[in-house]
Amino acid sequence: MNLTSLVSVIGLALATVREHKLRSFLTVLGVIIGTGAVIGVGSIVAGLDTAISNLLRSFGPNTIIVLRGSAMGNWTPEELRRKPIDLDQARMVAERCPAVEHVSPYLFPLRGIHTARYQGNDVYNIDLGGTEEGYAFGGLTLKHGRFFTDLENSHHMPVAVVGEDIEKQLLPNVDPVGKWIVVDGHALQIVGVADRPAAALPGQNDLRVLVPYFTMRKMFPNAFEHMLVVIAYPGMLDRAQDEVRATLRLARHVPYSAPDTFSISTSEQMIEDFHRVTGTVALVMVILSSIGLLVGGIGVMNIMLVSVTERTREIGVRKAVGARRSDIILQFLTEAVVLTVMGGILGLLLGWTISRVAGLAFPTLPTAVPLWAAAGGVMMSVGVGLFFGIWPAARAAQLDPVEALRYE
Repeated sequence: MNLTSLVSVIGLALATVREHKLRSFLTVLGVIIGTGAVIGVGSIVAGLDTAISNLLRSFGPNTIIVLRGSAMGNWTPEELRRKPIDLDQARMVAERCPAVEHVSPYLFPLRGIHTARYQGNDVYNIDLGGTEEGYAFGGLTLKHGRFFTDLENSHHMPVAVVGEDIEKQLLPNVDPVGKWIVVDGHALQIVGVADRPAAALPGQNDLRVLVPYFTMRKMFPNAFEHMLVVIAYPGMLDRAQDEVRATLRLARHVPYSAPDTFSISTSEQMIEDFHRVTGTVALVMVILSSIGLLVGGIGVMNIMLVSVTERTREIGVRKAVGARRSDIILQFLTEAVVLTVMGGILGLLLGWTISRVAGLAFPTLPTAVPLWAAAGGVMMSVGVGLFFGIWPAARAAQLDPVEALRYE
């Protein structure tokens, strides 16, 4: 077939679509919804992936996070049975690891909802933690004031560095430095306000309240869950990981042949773990979204079968004047593909709209439509047209011209 014949067939298919506008639209509605869902979901998943990857990278290229369980959460029963990491282990890492520049223990409070109050204003579910001065070397920057010092830590001083949203909700239009707030019944003086992390999750508030480690001990004597924030010297991250692992295995009396009873993660390792989780989730979401394409394909096949019946005499005339079976098959396949491609283009616009709405709802979510999602959605719509148009096209080609001319 030459280009002229193909253009003629496409023109004939478009003319058929124009003659039955509403029917054509309803036929491809499932394709529109399916393609739009694939592209919209792909955009949101890609944006969330980018946002969380940027958030994890904001820990810094030389930062190592040590916990007794997985850094991604959802600890297994075996991880929950492990002995917590403690302050002595943090001190051993600082003393015995030459490639480590700073080690800051981070003490979590006991489980529950923690609150902060200032002159009748309350903020609930704050992110409370106790740490040391070295924590600030992990990339934390300050909007106002300063970070607390090791001297304030050793003297159990009631001071705190708060997140940006704590300042906005508790002390709007007030210089926060020097003000006293009440956190879980304990009075703390604000010495600094931290900048919002460079990469925060969509819709995430900066509700951090950081206090000196020993102040936290004083506030929560029974708190035991620690995280170690280890900062390696530039270019020595791999060596630092090996040194930290060896030191902690010795400190925690782990037998030579036994696996680690703690987890060591860098930002890149956490990103890889996250990709493994979201890869499966994204695949499931796209498959579920593709159900609309299946429904749309069945609708296309149904309407094409109706079209074959309606145009039986036309098929007979074409065959009588010399049209071959391949010409009939091409004609009906082209009509099915034109229908689904138009549905795919409209679905692309729908998916882009979903992406823009998600971006407006969550300004920190980068929801640009990825090229793979747009191309994949349109290609899937073409595939639907070809697959579900084969049977009607073959049925049209098999009609006997004499019987077709007699059809009423």
